[in-house]
Amino acid sequence: MTATLSVGVLHAEPGTKTRGTVPADLGTLTVDIPLTLVNGAHPGLRVLITAGVHGGEFTGVDAATRLAALLEPGEVHGQVIVCPVANPPAVYQGRLGVSPLDGVNINRVFPGDPDGSPTERLAAWLFTNLVDGADAYVDLHSGGIDEVLTDFVGYRLTGDPERDAQTADMAGALGIEDVIFGMNADGGNSHAAAARQGVPAILVETGQLGERDADTARRLVEGLHGVLGRLGVLDTKPQGDTAVRAWVWAAGVTAEATGLWYPEFAAGDYVTEGQILGRVIDPADGQEHKVLSPATGRIFYGMRGLTVAPGAELAAIAAPAPQDSGGH
Repeated sequence: MTATLSVGVLHAEPGTKTRGTVPADLGTLTVDIPLTLVNGAHPGLRVLITAGVHGGEFTGVDAATRLAALLEPGEVHGQVIVCPVANPPAVYQGRLGVSPLDGVNINRVFPGDPDGSPTERLAAWLFTNLVDGADAYVDLHSGGIDEVLTDFVGYRLTGDPERDAQTADMAGALGIEDVIFGMNADGGNSHAAAARQGVPAILVETGQLGERDADTARRLVEGLHGVLGRLGVLDTKPQGDTAVRAWVWAAGVTAEATGLWYPEFAAGDYVTEGQILGRVIDPADGQEHKVLSPATGRIFYGMRGLTVAPGAELAAIAAPAPQDSGGH
């Protein structure tokens, strides 16, 4: 029989579902993390689904909340933990990628530091309480309020053939045709840090410009049902595999000047190295800084906000993956 599923003060006995919040101590303050614990009536894997790691990314938060309401313990083999708002300060107060508490982007500091800044402590809390013990992890993101984006799934290659194959299998079950993989599991992203701890983990990017679009959220819920079916957690027939196009990240483009950004591309556009992607105009003197593409490939997301400062991410470009690189 499955055991009790517990996170902090929340508990779900086998065959039950519990919804509520769990306090996370961030040193200078405590935040309430909303959770749904679904402890299936049948044994199986434990799957973690998070959204709201960043503020201003609404599709994932919407879809995770819808999924949490739909899951019935009697139909679940194993356990599902849904955390629709993993970073409440950024989601409810900041509306941006960085937290208003300390200016930190939580998705650069995983697995966190229990003695660090509030955001580093939150990352550590999420890892200790949610990621540790999971058999699979899905992190839902969207294009933020000033970001155009074309849907994709991301994951990191770990060099462990079995884990990489399971992760690729999860990515293929979502119904999203573009899959971008990193050649290693380095960095502070949640899915990379989870992969380093041995948890098959995927990043899902759907929706853009901070839109709240019910159809996009419903499609994502269907995709998540596909992943849970593929993992054997639900009896739902997984969607027939989408013909996946595999990509690797080729370049990121950042602003080198403060000013007004006038892009000359759309998300999904193919670009060649040296092509003009846009211009940054100094509003004080009208001086123009051309921004050129550093690589040939396809733009998966980019900045649509007008005002930028040095270091602002203007575009991210991926190139078709080599055939023998391990992308499935």
